[in-house]
Amino acid sequence: MSNHNDVIIKRYNRISRIYDRMDKMVKETWRIHLLEQVSGEVLEVGVGTGVNLAFYPKGISLTGIDFSPRMLELARKKVENHQYRYEVQLLEADIQALPFQDDTFDYIVSTCVFCSVPDPIEGFKELKRVCKPSGKILMLEHMRSENPILGFGMDLFNPITVSLWGANINRRTMNNIEASGLKVEKSELLMGTVMRKLTLRP
Repeated sequence: MSNHNDVIIKRYNRISRIYDRMDKMVKETWRIHLLEQVSGEVLEVGVGTGVNLAFYPKGISLTGIDFSPRMLELARKKVENHQYRYEVQLLEADIQALPFQDDTFDYIVSTCVFCSVPDPIEGFKELKRVCKPSGKILMLEHMRSENPILGFGMDLFNPITVSLWGANINRRTMNNIEASGLKVEKSELLMGTVMRKLTLRP
């Protein structure tokens, strides 16, 4: 992994114990509506502490990856303490170099992950690679506001959020998706232009 990766991993390891309390930007209803769609072989990238695990439907086969070992440690405790109605395995891995063959997954899930991927375009290309041609990539993601004043404010504060926990609040995520070659099937605004629910296709 790159030195940039190492820095971000250390930041997420540091905040892992309080992450569940911090992760309030994503409403529970948004998670439910996103995850009720999935079936078959599912990959969640940036699974973190496993906040989404409670909302997956029964019968799927879920693989969750994260590059923070301490976040994964807390996710594994959730798996040990709950009897989920689906198969789940959790792996330490980098979204920029996924350890899976091409065309593996029916669905890929990402919730507020691409704010902290060092090379987001490379991350999106990897999702495209491992998603089946008939599959879908489902996302909840925050990004730079299209409002000029709010966007400028996010640019000003971004160095602070990056230094605190490694998250960029001013990513131009729609541009990064386009640059990766992924196709936007659906884009729903949830909180102005800052938070969106996205359905992508490879």
